[in-house]
Amino acid sequence: MLRRLWLIFAQAVTVALAALFVLDTLRPDWRLPLHDDGARAPVVVAPTRDAPSAHPAPASYADAARRATPAVVNINTTRERASRDERVYRYFFGDGQGGRGDPEASLGSGVVVSADGYVLTNNHVIEDAAGIEVVFGDGRRAAARVVGTDPETDLALLRVDLPAGEERALPAIEFGRDEDVHVGDVVLAIGNPFGIGSTVTMGIVSATGRANLQLSVFENFIQTDAAINPGNSGGALVDVDGRLIGINSAILTRTGAASGIGFAIPASTARQVMEGLANEGQVVRGYIGVETQDVSPELADAFQLSSRRGALITGLVRGGPAERAGVKTGDILVAIEGAPTDDSSAMLNQVARLKPGVSARLTLNRDRKQVEVTVEVGLRPRPPKARRRGE
Repeated sequence: MLRRLWLIFAQAVTVALAALFVLDTLRPDWRLPLHDDGARAPVVVAPTRDAPSAHPAPASYADAARRATPAVVNINTTRERASRDERVYRYFFGDGQGGRGDPEASLGSGVVVSADGYVLTNNHVIEDAAGIEVVFGDGRRAAARVVGTDPETDLALLRVDLPAGEERALPAIEFGRDEDVHVGDVVLAIGNPFGIGSTVTMGIVSATGRANLQLSVFENFIQTDAAINPGNSGGALVDVDGRLIGINSAILTRTGAASGIGFAIPASTARQVMEGLANEGQVVRGYIGVETQDVSPELADAFQLSSRRGALITGLVRGGPAERAGVKTGDILVAIEGAPTDDSSAMLNQVARLKPGVSARLTLNRDRKQVEVTVEVGLRPRPPKARRRGE
C-alpha cells in the first residue's frame, strides 16, 4: 500500500514539474509581480561589479583623431640666437640645436582655432623667432606672424598668411569645456614630436588644477600620461570626441623624453587668451598690487590659525589698489568676492578674473579677526620681458 502511494506521489511531482517547465518556457513573465492594475511589473536587477558597462569603451579612437588631427599643425621657427636659459628648454618643448650666438632651428606644434587662419601655440615655441613657418597636414606651408603673446600663461596667437589661391577655409578645432574634463577620462595628445610628423598618442587625465610647478605665472594645468615629447609643445590635447581640452605645454622628465607626466593649459584659459590677443592685442586681467606666499604649517602655528587656507600678504605695491584699500602686510587673504582663496596660486587666478575698474570685496584674517575691505581693481601690468615665475 505504501509503495503504491509513493509511486502516485512521484508521478504527481513529475507531472507538476513538467507543467511548470512548459509554462516557464512559453510564458516567462508569469512569475513577475502584479501592478495595482493587474499588469505584470518588470523586476529590476541591480548591476553587479562584474556586469559589463552600458557604454563600453570604443575599440578605436580613430574618429576623434580624424576630427582633430587636421587642425594641428607643425611650427618651424628660426632664431638669431640660442636660448639664454637651457633649463627652460629641458622643461619645455622645441629644443633648438646649435651653439650660442648661432642661428638655430626649432620645432613645435600649434592648433588652428579659426577657419580664417588664427593658430594657438606656446609662447616658448615662437619666443625670439626671426621667422615662423606653419606646415599643415595636407603639406601646405605658409608664413605666420605673431598677433600677440601672453608669457604669463606661455601662450601665443599667430595669424597664417596663405599664398594667393589657397585662402580656402582652414580646419579649425572644436573647443571642449573644462567642466567636462575629469580624472580618468581618456585623452589624445596630437603634435609633431621630434619633427617626425603628425603623431597621436593616448592616455588619461591624471589630475586637474595642477599649480605651483614654477612653469608659468598663471598655472591650472591638466596633467596627463599621454606620451608628450619635444616638438609636441603647442599641440592639442583632445577628448574622445576630438574636442580641444588643452594646449600641450610641458613635461617633467630626467631624459628629455616622455616619462608619463605631461601638462596642458586648459581650453578655457586658451580661449580667454586667444580672444584677448585677437580683439585687444593683450589679455586684460585684474590686479590689486600684492605679493603673497602660501600659509605653511609654521606660519599657521605662529598666527594661531585653525586652517592653512589663504594667501599671506608679504608685500604691497606702494600706491597700489590693495594699499589704498587698507590691506596690510601680515594679513591673510582668505576670500575674494565671497569665493574661498586656498593659496597664492588660487589668489592669482581669482584676481586675474576680476574686471579692471570694478570694486571687489576682500576677506582678510588680521590679528585672528576677520575683516573685509573693498578694493578698486586695477589693470595687471604687462611684463616688460617674457618671464616665468621662479626665474
